[in-house]
Amino acid sequence: MSVEYALLLPGDERPWVEADQATRDAVYARHTEFMRLLTERGHTITGGAELEHSSRARVVRGGRGSVTVTEGPYAETVEQLTGFYLVRTDDLDDLLDLCGLLAGDEAVEVRAVVPDPEPAATEAGAAGQAVGS
Repeated sequence: MSVEYALLLPGDERPWVEADQATRDAVYARHTEFMRLLTERGHTITGGAELEHSSRARVVRGGRGSVTVTEGPYAETVEQLTGFYLVRTDDLDDLLDLCGLLAGDEAVEVRAVVPDPEPAATEAGAAGQAVGS
């Protein structure tokens, strides 16, 4: 059975900000190779993105109509979420092995995505809300 996984890429953002173009190109080349191998080995990339630096994040707290918004990362830590992939696969072991291309000295957190219990109802409701808005 095919399962969708979120591959979370935490890391220290400081070296990236200070990296020269050759270093950045090497990192992007690893990601290109990772995506190529995922596809070649039957995994399906369903989404993903590099995330903007955490200093530009907005953190929202409170209920609707009374939210408080603060700037900067949620956590005051060195490691921040720098990007993610969404991958659908029926071979978790192979996916975990391929994540080694990205992990290096860092880590990649792999978590199953909780499936929507009623995708058809959710899609119909979202379509109705968009029309009625």
